[in-house]
Amino acid sequence: MSAIIDHAPYTSFHRRLALACSGGPLLDGFILSIVGVALIGMKPELGLSTAEVSLIGAAALIGMFVGGALFGMLTDRIGREVMYTADLLVIAACSVGSFWVTDVWAIVALRFVLGMAIAADYPIATSLLAEWLPIKDRGRLLGKQIIAWYAGSVLAYGVGYLFLQLGGNGSWRWMLASSAVLCAFFLVVRRGSPESPLWLAQHGREQEAVELVRRHLGREVTAEELRGGPAEGGERLDAGSMRVLFSPAYRRRTLFCGLFFLCQVAPLFAMLTFGPAILGSFGMPGGTVMDTLGTGVISLVFLLGCYPALRAIDRHGRRPTIIWSFALMIVPLVFLGLWPTAPALLALSALCAYAFLCGGPNVLDWTYPNELFPTSVRATAVGFATSVSRIGAAVGTYLLPIALTGVGIGPTMLMAAALTAVGLLVSVRWAEETKGVGLRQSAQAVPSPRPAEAGARTAATLRP
Repeated sequence: MSAIIDHAPYTSFHRRLALACSGGPLLDGFILSIVGVALIGMKPELGLSTAEVSLIGAAALIGMFVGGALFGMLTDRIGREVMYTADLLVIAACSVGSFWVTDVWAIVALRFVLGMAIAADYPIATSLLAEWLPIKDRGRLLGKQIIAWYAGSVLAYGVGYLFLQLGGNGSWRWMLASSAVLCAFFLVVRRGSPESPLWLAQHGREQEAVELVRRHLGREVTAEELRGGPAEGGERLDAGSMRVLFSPAYRRRTLFCGLFFLCQVAPLFAMLTFGPAILGSFGMPGGTVMDTLGTGVISLVFLLGCYPALRAIDRHGRRPTIIWSFALMIVPLVFLGLWPTAPALLALSALCAYAFLCGGPNVLDWTYPNELFPTSVRATAVGFATSVSRIGAAVGTYLLPIALTGVGIGPTMLMAAALTAVGLLVSVRWAEETKGVGLRQSAQAVPSPRPAEAGARTAATLRP
C-alpha cells in the first residue's frame, strides 16, 4: 500500500466513508435480531413448528454463507464500487416484500436472499474502507464496523418493542419491513463514495487511481506507488481466486480467519436470535418486556464490550487481545453450564459478562482478513471468512432451540464453551500481530512458523 495512504491525515472524508461502510453491518444486526422479536407474533399467526422457527432463524445465515463466498470473489474481480449500492437495493426490496408473506417458505426464501445481499456488503465495504485508511486509524475504524452491527441489533429490539406496544403481536410484518428505512438512509450516505485506488491501480486504471488520491486526500502519488510490486508479496496472484487463499502462502491465514470467526459467532447468533428462550430457561419471566428489552440489554453489552477491545488492539496488539478474550469468554459459559438452575438475575449477569468479553474477537472479525491478505484477494478472504462463520452461526441458530428442548440449558451452555475453547486454541496457534504495520506489509505472505517458533511466540504473548 502506498505510504501516502498509510500516513495520510485522518479527515472528514474518512469519517464519511466509515459511516457509509457501516451500513452493511448495521443492517445485518438489525435484520438478524428483528426476526427474534417478530417471531413472537409470527409463530401463532402462521402456526409455526419448532423446526420452522429454527429454519426462519437460520435462513439469512445460510444466505450469508452463499453470498459471502460468491460476492467476495466478484468484488475482487469487478471492483468494490460496482455493487456498493446494488446490494442495499436488494435488501430494501426483500424487506418490503416481507410485509406480504403468507407462509413460512416465502419468509425463508426472502431471508435467504437478504442474507446473500448482506454478506455481499462485507467484502465490498470493509475492503474499500481498509484500502483508504491510514495505519494509525485502520484497526479502530475497521473494528468499529462491528459496533455498527450491535447498534443495529439494539435498535432492532427497541423498534420491535415499540411495534409490539403500539400494534401488538400482529405488527410483525411491519417489523420485518422496517429495515427498508435504514436502506434508504445508507443509499443517500453512500452517494459519491469512490472506488479503491489500490484496486484501480492493479487493474490498469492508474490515472483514475492517482486522481482519486489527489481529490480525496490532497496528496500526490504515482501509479507505481499504488500498484506496488508483483501481487504485493513477490508473486503473481489472480484477482478473486479462491485457490490463492488455500495456497501454501496463505492457507494458515485463511483457516485462522474462518475458524476464529466461526467459533465466536456460532454461540453469539444463537443467543441473539433466541435470547428470550435462553432467558426463559433460567427462569426469567416472559412477556413482551423481557422477551424484547431483556435480550436488547444483552445486545447493548455486546456493543459496550467492543470499546475497550478497540483500545486494546491498538495499545497491546491484535494477537494478545484475541487470545485473552477467548480465554475469558469460556468462564461465564462454563459457569452457566455447571449451574443450570442459577437464579435468573445471576444467569443474566453471566450472559452479560460473556457478551462484554466478546469484544476482542468482535472487533477483529473484519480487521484480520483485511490486514492479512493482499488487494487482489482481500475481498475474497473477507467473503470466505464470513461464509465459514455463518456455517457455525446457521447450525447454532438451528440447533439451539432443539438443544434447549432436548438436553436442557446446562449442556447447551457447555457445548458453547467447548466451541469457544476451539477459538482460543486456533488463536494461540495462528494469530499474527499486524498492529502498526502498513497494509501492503501485513498482507505479504510469510511461511508457517516451525513448532518451536510458534511455541516461543505464544509464550511471549501470554507472559505477564
